[in-house]
Amino acid sequence: MYAPPYNRNPDLPEVLDFMRANNFVVFVTGTGGQLHASHLPVLIEERGESLVIVGHMAKNNPQWEQFFDEEVMAVFHGAHAYVSPRWYAEKERVPTWNYAAVHAYGKVRGLHEPADKRAAVAGLVACHDPQWLPEYERLSETYMSGMLNGIVAFEVEVTRLDTRWKLSQNRGRQEMELIAAELEKSADSAERATAALTRKHLVTQ
Repeated sequence: MYAPPYNRNPDLPEVLDFMRANNFVVFVTGTGGQLHASHLPVLIEERGESLVIVGHMAKNNPQWEQFFDEEVMAVFHGAHAYVSPRWYAEKERVPTWNYAAVHAYGKVRGLHEPADKRAAVAGLVACHDPQWLPEYERLSETYMSGMLNGIVAFEVEVTRLDTRWKLSQNRGRQEMELIAAELEKSADSAERATAALTRKHLVTQ
């Protein structure tokens, strides 16, 4: 992902929080041949010094057959908003689009054991619906076996992260504040979230 130095985010705790808050990813495979992409919820786990992405997809989805020994990518995308030239103090400007995104790369490994599949699904339930987790644990073995037979679980040990917090940092603090003020007026929650992110990352000048 193209990212000038002033758009990169070196704050790993913030990046991990962003990934967890935006964990419905575009999962891309097939860098050595035909490309495949799926939209999937995933978990982000810290295991010692390693960062691991855990997820699953339908067995009928042919993408898992692309789980070769090559790099895959998970795209995490968050708040984004159109930025109008009307908002700048300097009037000779063009429109742009501000956003935050993370691309995570690594090698994918299929998890084919029933216990691993069950744990992968349980992790997502615990993350998004902890109140229902006890019910999940009480599902009959017959039903659970049938459901787990219909999925392929996987994990990706992350080898690198590309980040881009594109918030008009190259335009300076005054312009960033003007953009944030306009976005804060919006009824759109994504635009207001972009405003909040902009204010969090105001440059010094």
